[in-house]
Amino acid sequence: MLKVLFPGSFDPPTNGHFNLIERAASIFDQLEIVIAVNIQKSYLFSPEERFDLVSTNVGHLSNVKVHLWDRLIVEFARKEGIRVIIRGVRALDDFSHEFELSMINKGLDHNIETFFMPTDPQFFVLRSSSIKELVLLNGDISSMVPPKVESALKAKLLGA
Repeated sequence: MLKVLFPGSFDPPTNGHFNLIERAASIFDQLEIVIAVNIQKSYLFSPEERFDLVSTNVGHLSNVKVHLWDRLIVEFARKEGIRVIIRGVRALDDFSHEFELSMINKGLDHNIETFFMPTDPQFFVLRSSSIKELVLLNGDISSMVPPKVESALKAKLLGA
């Protein structure tokens, strides 16, 4: 059984994230989504809120599990017996950053491999920061995030 992990902050989770999750879940036997908990970073949503927003939108996928993790991703991989990390890339900037992270992970554990999945074209420009800014400007984000995420963003950012 090939088990892979898909780590990220998911703040907020976007349709681009869920597209990658659906695609990876259709290829691999088991997909472990790992939501980063980093006390040195500032998030809009708490770890529990991000966990709920992701879990709600992947519940229909029987081979997907969601976790919170506050340590190195290679430690999670080791603990779960996972050798493959999936990373989504939109453009060269993403690839450059993700490539550096993959080299760090490889240096920490030579058994870890990183697979890069390019985003589907319709999700090419989905950046969490842009989505948050659109909410603040009352822009339409309904094509960028699932309804529950849209509601949560509006509640957090607009008090709606």
